[in-house]
Amino acid sequence: MKDQQILVIGVLVNPFAGIGGSVALKGSDGEDTRDEALRRGARQQAPERMSRALMSLVGIPNVTVLTWGGDMGENSCRAAGLACQVVGASSMPSRPEDTREAARSLKQAGAQLLLFAGGDGTARDLVDAVGVSLPVLGVPAGCKMHSAVYAVNPEAAAKLLAELAGGELVALQQSEVRDIDEDAFRQGIVRARHYGELRVPAEARYLQQVKCGGREVEDLVITEVAAWMADSMQDDTWYLMGSGSTVAVVMEQLGLENTLLGVDAVYNHELIASDLGADALLELIGDQPAKALITVIGGQGHLFGRGNQQFSPELIRRLGKENIHVLATRTKLGTLQGRPLLVDTGDPLLDQELCGLWPITTGYEDQIIYRVATEA
Repeated sequence: MKDQQILVIGVLVNPFAGIGGSVALKGSDGEDTRDEALRRGARQQAPERMSRALMSLVGIPNVTVLTWGGDMGENSCRAAGLACQVVGASSMPSRPEDTREAARSLKQAGAQLLLFAGGDGTARDLVDAVGVSLPVLGVPAGCKMHSAVYAVNPEAAAKLLAELAGGELVALQQSEVRDIDEDAFRQGIVRARHYGELRVPAEARYLQQVKCGGREVEDLVITEVAAWMADSMQDDTWYLMGSGSTVAVVMEQLGLENTLLGVDAVYNHELIASDLGADALLELIGDQPAKALITVIGGQGHLFGRGNQQFSPELIRRLGKENIHVLATRTKLGTLQGRPLLVDTGDPLLDQELCGLWPITTGYEDQIIYRVATEA
């Protein structure tokens, strides 16, 4: 009987990916943004999210792990209890060129699959560094993840890694990497473009889809959804208005200015504060009654964890599931082709608590129930 073939996995972390999300900076690109996020009290999440994905490999004898030093991979492996070989290291804080150098070095060292934690900027760096020459799998850790190269959450990445390590046959496909202009994004303008492609495992139940906007002509339906929510808003209650065009129409119905890609606070039909981060939202609402209005990312189906990290696990728990209103047209839900809505809050226990059937407001006095899960 032949020995089972060794699977060599390269582990790479962009340690500052997503650091601007919870503090309302809508991205992490650029040293100035990173430094401002740290000044506001943001913490690194990418290393911990990678550790969650790596735990599935602990104790599997036929896996060799190569990684980059410190927060760019080594620390995540150590935190997961996973033995690893450090191929090289970069000075901190890391830069995009460090990510590209590390990816090329891990490939040259023999990695057969590159597991990375980051956002669309990190995926863009991998397109430049390895292209389609090396299979990759993304652990989602950024603010904006429009690309189709990520698992839906760290646990889904872990399951896919376990299948690969167990010798199961997993096909590969070339998937799109998209990136947006962060400066425009902070001004409320989504300017996404096709950047390139990477090769990823073709396992749809574990992978997120490319983000897509609704193209159907359904302005009237969206207006009905917004009108119903505006009419239903209660006095003496905080309303945290999430990002996205559907919630923006609710604000339009109220006659209020809106931060398209941020979270605003409304009280008694008046705009009290705009574009707030997680800590500021918690402080603002205190112990008073509070609700949140959020929408669904078309094509992907994420409720939390993609572009709205201002809704931190602490804030979601403070609100409670019963006080979170999801707005989406039936057409937008139809783009999911039966897949569930997804949650990836950064807290696995909370993600499990949020699973189940949720009421979705789809029109004026019109609701349906739809399944929420942690993987497709």
